[in-house]
Amino acid sequence: MYKVLVADPMSELGLRQLLLADDIEVDQSPGLSEQELVSIIASYDALLVRSQTRVTRRILEAAVRLKVIGRAGVGVDNIDLESATRQGILVTNAPDGNTVTACEHTWAMMMALARHIPQAYATTVSGRWDRKAFLGVELRHKVLGVLGLGRIGREVAARATAFGMQVIGYDPCYTPERAEQSGITLTSLEEIWRTADFLTVHTPLTSDTYHLIGKPQFDRMKRGIRIINCARGGIIDEIALLDALDEGIVAGAAFDVLEQEPPPAEHRLLAHPRVIVTPHLGASTVEAQEHVALEVSEQVMRILRDQPFDHAVNMPILPMEVSRRLQPYYRLCEQLGSSLAQMTEGTVREVSVSCSGELVGLDIAPLLPYALKGVLSGTEEASERRVNAVNAHQVAKELAIQLHIGEPQTSEYAFSTVTIRLKTDLEDRWISGAYAREAGGRIVRIGPYPVEIPPEGQLLLISQEDKPGIIGRVGVLLGEAGVNIATMQVGRQEIGGSAVMILRIDQRASAEVIASLLAMPDIKRVRQVDFA
Repeated sequence: MYKVLVADPMSELGLRQLLLADDIEVDQSPGLSEQELVSIIASYDALLVRSQTRVTRRILEAAVRLKVIGRAGVGVDNIDLESATRQGILVTNAPDGNTVTACEHTWAMMMALARHIPQAYATTVSGRWDRKAFLGVELRHKVLGVLGLGRIGREVAARATAFGMQVIGYDPCYTPERAEQSGITLTSLEEIWRTADFLTVHTPLTSDTYHLIGKPQFDRMKRGIRIINCARGGIIDEIALLDALDEGIVAGAAFDVLEQEPPPAEHRLLAHPRVIVTPHLGASTVEAQEHVALEVSEQVMRILRDQPFDHAVNMPILPMEVSRRLQPYYRLCEQLGSSLAQMTEGTVREVSVSCSGELVGLDIAPLLPYALKGVLSGTEEASERRVNAVNAHQVAKELAIQLHIGEPQTSEYAFSTVTIRLKTDLEDRWISGAYAREAGGRIVRIGPYPVEIPPEGQLLLISQEDKPGIIGRVGVLLGEAGVNIATMQVGRQEIGGSAVMILRIDQRASAEVIASLLAMPDIKRVRQVDFA
């Protein structure tokens, strides 16, 4: 049974599938302090939050069982991503659920800013009827600068054409071709500062975007610009904005987000006559709350059940179809890596994965973390913290292990194979496996030797000369030692050459038994592999 903690208020309808799942127990405990979360988080497999709960390093270090954090929304700046990644905790979000709602709020703020609607309302209900004080501007023929062309930025841009606006945008990850298809002219930040009549911000808050817009940028902006921020507080330097407002560079600003939320009562932006502020309402519609809860619930359920999923913040994500094709090989690569590590001596220096057959042409990079997890499974590093697909590359970097994708291979088999190669400071060994829906995973080659054995149970691998009588002598020795043989096979390249004998045994052989085997003529090496 998986345990899920919902730490912020969320739509009951959106959480419905989680609440009804037979294999999931849900605790809804909004409003917990950091210390309260630290004291209980160790018993949970998943944590669901919105923007209120800050998932700190202290919480994550106590989350020894946590597999996934689900953010019901887009931004994840309330989650310590670096610590989550180091702990091997996947962070997923719901980037689609509130896209339309956030876009519509941006437009509500833009139109309110253009026509002074909040200020006009406030004076009217106070008893003043003053039409002349609130002369606005049209949106038609104005230049709209969109900073950040993710889902929300593109939705905002798409609606601008209906108002007759010219849309220019900036996003370092967006191509001019894609922008043109969306009716956006991709340009530089300098061009946006120089020409935009309205500027709307839709970037995440990171170390790179913190105070992205400050005094140097305001000084280069077109006079009379109006600025909307419904993304994240901190992207715009609020002190510099106040100065730009007072100097007449900025005609008005509409903020749904602030650097400090809630702001102190004396915050100067709240009192400025040409500033509109709402209390972080960008995702606050009935529909959005339902959609983000539903979307993140589905992602968390898939992740807990080791099924393909769509959204990951702190690890690469594949198209669903590619993920489905690779899914059976994740566990196989972990098993191959584990067996290879148990066969190999020395300190790990390099792990690589290559493939053959129908896997050629697919992006098999996601297999590498599973191979590394298997390689490190019996090490002190693995005992101290989880090694998984989320943190494998970080762990490899810390341990000075190089990870590589090998060249595609030709194979004599009629099925696809994956090959894990392990280089240490002493040895260079490799192993291949295959997957069939009916038979499951199989080891099909150990180094140059063709074999066919499922990666399960207790194996005894004996490197030997291919000579008569060895199999019999090994069987007698193990029998006398009380070690029962379940299955046996031999892989060899040619008659009379070197070979490998693989025995599935019912219990682990003692050190004395291993020493006796090594004392036999024509036996070169003995290794035990435990898949338990």
